[in-house]
Amino acid sequence: MLDRNEKLPQTKFTVVQYITLLVFLFLAYGFWGLQIRKNDEYVEKAENNRVRSVPILAPRGKILDREGHLIVDNYPSYSALLLRDQMRDLNADSAKIAEGLHISAEEIRNKVRRYQLAHKGSYEPIILKEDITPDEHAFIESHKDDFPELAIMTVHRRLYPRNGLMAHLIGYVGEVSPEMLNSPSYDMYQSGDIVGQSGIEAQYNSILMGQNGSRRVLVDSKGREVGGQSTEPSVIGKSLQLTIDLDIQIAAEQALEGHNGAIVAMDPRTGEILAMVSRPIFDPNDFAVRISRDEWNQLIKDPAHPLMNKAIQAQLAPGSVFKIIMSVAGLQDGIGQTLRVNCGGGATFYGHFFKCHGVHGPTDISNAIYKSCDTFFYTLAERLGIEKIAMWATRLGLGKRTGIDLPNEVSGVMPSEEWKVRTFHQKWYAGETISVGIGQGAVAATPIQLVRAISAVTTGGLLVTPHVVSPDQLTDYKNQFPPERLTPVHLPIKPENWITITNAMGLVTGPGGTAGSAHLQGVDFAGKTGTAQVVSNAFKKEGHTKGYNDNVWFVGVTPRRNPEIVVGVLLEAGMNSAIAGRVASQVVKAYVEKQRKLRNNPMLFSDKADPGSVPIAALWNGRDGDDHQDATEADALRHDNIHAGTILVKVNKTSYSRRRSSRALAAILPGGQ
Repeated sequence: MLDRNEKLPQTKFTVVQYITLLVFLFLAYGFWGLQIRKNDEYVEKAENNRVRSVPILAPRGKILDREGHLIVDNYPSYSALLLRDQMRDLNADSAKIAEGLHISAEEIRNKVRRYQLAHKGSYEPIILKEDITPDEHAFIESHKDDFPELAIMTVHRRLYPRNGLMAHLIGYVGEVSPEMLNSPSYDMYQSGDIVGQSGIEAQYNSILMGQNGSRRVLVDSKGREVGGQSTEPSVIGKSLQLTIDLDIQIAAEQALEGHNGAIVAMDPRTGEILAMVSRPIFDPNDFAVRISRDEWNQLIKDPAHPLMNKAIQAQLAPGSVFKIIMSVAGLQDGIGQTLRVNCGGGATFYGHFFKCHGVHGPTDISNAIYKSCDTFFYTLAERLGIEKIAMWATRLGLGKRTGIDLPNEVSGVMPSEEWKVRTFHQKWYAGETISVGIGQGAVAATPIQLVRAISAVTTGGLLVTPHVVSPDQLTDYKNQFPPERLTPVHLPIKPENWITITNAMGLVTGPGGTAGSAHLQGVDFAGKTGTAQVVSNAFKKEGHTKGYNDNVWFVGVTPRRNPEIVVGVLLEAGMNSAIAGRVASQVVKAYVEKQRKLRNNPMLFSDKADPGSVPIAALWNGRDGDDHQDATEADALRHDNIHAGTILVKVNKTSYSRRRSSRALAAILPGGQ
């Protein structure tokens, strides 16, 4: 037994000292963690014990057409929130909450679990259910004391036009994805935010999206509200006015009904898009709340690609519409003026016979355009070579994006020797040029590219940048679409050359032309058809025809020179290019009728030459549907191109301005020419 007077051994005393020191160090570290390291977190927790913050979501800005008609609006909806700062025993409450909200308890627990894993240390509310019904709203209101962790948040959801009107152009909104949050452009957003996912909604999201607010209220220890504190109001997003003409848009939607493809209508003087349609469609209202997994999978697996905006994303061979670009290259090079070809149904080049769709006999460039003679353009392609063809096609915008203010535009393909080496590490063979001459082979263009290219030809070389938002607003949002992007490029197309081409395009919609059924009585309507094979004729002869119908195109303008509107039509697996012409004519007719009423001028865009205006070659003034008028009369009239061009150029040099009003244009060029 230890004597009381006996001293504690030094070793044991030292151990006791160290243990005591460690205890004090542990307590000091804990105190430092509470007061310094985690001070903000515990202050937030303490604050949340008495102050509750409920977000006030900002409505997105409205979308209007060029005349101020409302296209996209918002409607009030309600979401059920779970306030994490007031969460009690979730296992005890989840069953009753789930019953009141008509969801499963497991779904509630899974949402909380996923949110906690993704947002450690965050106390933001969790959305349990979106777009709740009136009885679910009543359940939350009547059980505030039982479930103080539940709250209601007002959400302004998008209300889009019915039946998919303008769906691809406008786009849709949805919750910001984890992939988006990893992008620097989405640094200011957080999980749960609703942002534009496609179309205008995505392109101008920062403008349309407002700034959220919040409501802070005092609560007691059980989470019950005991008084108000402050409200930070939300700021509504800015409205956006488009260049779209709703009347023309509706006409285009109706014209494309029953077809898969696209329509683009543009003002070639400014680049303003008047209408844009893609088929098949989807309903963006399905995305306004939350689209189901099954519905999403059905959309993305559909072989017709309903989510693709084919106006800017369908890369397909342009077929004979490309012959207009070939004509520019041939005439500018000095070959097209004198080239004469005897078409006997095709011709042999480099040991291979290239077929023409008809037997056209002696053919010059004007005949070749309006009769769409392949043999002529095979020969022209051989004479020009791929580099000259590629040069002019590239100048006219093929093989590169147009710069339209819509996301995910594709560039298409314009082949050349350099492209072949870069892409396939192979040399270019001369025989490949022959197919390029009729818009086949490796050539791939989008509808918006062809519309832009043809508009440049018919305006004498004015290459504009397409855009869907009003220029007045674009100047206010320089970071979205700098004003210098709207400055057109002037291509050096000789006046006599584009006059020759536009006169021939005028014959396309006349008797003997490839789109005679698209003729509009009393309207100077010109264009070019195109048919592009999907598979070879040999493949079809083997019996492979189902699902391999040709794609058909038509690009038309009115009037034929210095037009006010250019319309491009793509019909996938279409019957023939004449149908595409008739589809385009419906859009042009709607535009002409509207402008005649607005300007009170029934002769606007008339195809009847006025003595005081520029002579028009090869007019068709016959009755609608009169396909039996002698085509030779039209042939004879096409030779006055040079004289007509000289007069027109004089008018243009003194009067033409990209910004002149349509009324001024009608006054300067009587008859709309």
